[in-house]
This record gives sequence, C-alpha cells and structure tokens, in this order.
Amino acid sequence: MRMQRNDVVFGKGSRLFVISAPSGCGKGTILGEFMKDHDVFLSVSCTTRAPRDGEINGKHYHFITDEKFDEMIAQDGFLEYAEYTDCSYGTPLAPLLENLAAGRDVFLEIETQGAFKVKEQVPEAVMLFILPPSVDSLKHRLEKRGTEEPDKIKKRVSAAIGEIKRAYEYEYVMMNDDLDDAVRDFTTIYESVKNGTDAVEQFNSKNESIIRMIDEVLENA
Repeated sequence: MRMQRNDVVFGKGSRLFVISAPSGCGKGTILGEFMKDHDVFLSVSCTTRAPRDGEINGKHYHFITDEKFDEMIAQDGFLEYAEYTDCSYGTPLAPLLENLAAGRDVFLEIETQGAFKVKEQVPEAVMLFILPPSVDSLKHRLEKRGTEEPDKIKKRVSAAIGEIKRAYEYEYVMMNDDLDDAVRDFTTIYESVKNGTDAVEQFNSKNESIIRMIDEVLENA
C-alpha cells in the first residue's frame, strides 16, 4: 500500500472529489452540466488508448504513448495510475497540486482501482459513485456509441459489474436514471459537502435505501 502523500496541500476551502462510474453511465455528461454553473477544476487523465471519434486531446484525455506513460511513472508524474480494459490510465499530479493549493476544488473522474489508490494517499478525498439504472442500459449505450468492437464492449460490461460491486465502499452513491435528476443530486452532494449540511446523508452508502439500490442493479446484471 502506498503511503499518504505529504505534498498535497489544500488551500482555503478546497476539496478533492473522486467520482467513479462504469463506462457508458453518463458521468461525463453530468459533470459537463454541473460545471456550467460551478467553477471547479476537472482533472484530465492520461491514457494510452486511441481517441474515439469526437474526442479532443487535452480536453477528454491526454492521449500519450506507452513510452511517455512509463516516463511519467518514473518521474512520479501521476497521483495514481492503473490498467483498465488493456489500456493504461493515470491522473497527472502537477495540475492537481497547483489547483488544490490555490483553493480550487478538484474533481477526478476515474475508475474504481485508481479511486481507492487516491483515497489511500489523500484520505481527505470525497468518494462518489454514480450507478447506472441497469447493466443492460450500459451495454445499450456502449453499443449505441458505435466506437468499439463487440469484444471490447463485452470487456467493458464485465468490468462494469466489478466496479458496481465496489460501490458499497464509496462514501456516497447516486444513480443516473434521468439526467436532470442526476445533475440535481450531484449538485446536492457537492454543495452539502462544501457547506457541511446534512442533505448529503440521503446518499450515504451505509443507508439501507442506497444498499438496496446497489443490490438491485447487481441482481439484474
């Protein structure tokens, strides 16, 4: 297990939010809507996979070579990194440190393996998992994208089930069944954490209603 980092400095009021959801769950869309009204820093991950149609280098991901990825590992350039569906992903460290120290909230949109690595190193991180209404809805959305071969989609769906099983370990859990409702729930969680109110407790992963919600998604997978 990696030790807690001592170079992560929080400026006045800044928080680190770690957001995870299976591929195809729509977390990027939720974040896009949320950020129209909130000034936060969304970390852009590095990846060794090829861009999909419409993806922009530096906006959706930093698309880099395996060699560059290994170089950044050697230089301690990542807060965390992991392999996911045969490609490498990592969170660049420098912009995260800069924004947190400046007092700006930072959002990390990363998969579960990386999320728990972050929590180990930065215990103050707030962990949020976004559930799909069903695994079938994920598969349908991935197929609708038309950007990946059936075998790749099968791997992503299999990975999604494993990720959902870890939702119980996050601090907060919400579902993206309707976009407007999901954006509202996401905003409630963020603002409640920031302001220290009790509104966030309805999304606490230890609540029986949240546990049942996760159970139902897995039972129908």
